[in-house]
Amino acid sequence: MYAIIETGGLQFRVEPGMKLNVPKIDSEEGSAVKLDKVLLLAEDSDIEIGTPIVKNASVEANILEHGKGGKIIVYKRKRRKGYERTRGHRQDYTRIEIKTINKG
Repeated sequence: MYAIIETGGLQFRVEPGMKLNVPKIDSEEGSAVKLDKVLLLAEDSDIEIGTPIVKNASVEANILEHGKGGKIIVYKRKRRKGYERTRGHRQDYTRIEIKTINKG
């Protein structure tokens, strides 16, 4: 059984027991979180596609940790103008573990 969920503007394919990094979720480490935006639900050959979300379906997950991703350097330059800018960026993330997928 697997599901496609949306969180933080991104879509993820998840299965029970899976661990993944998602955009930051504002909850304590070790707490449970319920993700309601389920776009697709599949069990064996039975596939249910939402319009845009599957009604009464949810995914339950535990928050393992919060962190920051690797540094990305953003460099801008305009030729012949003397314009140069360098900035760094580190995206916040939350590591979650999928516990159950509920059909509802």
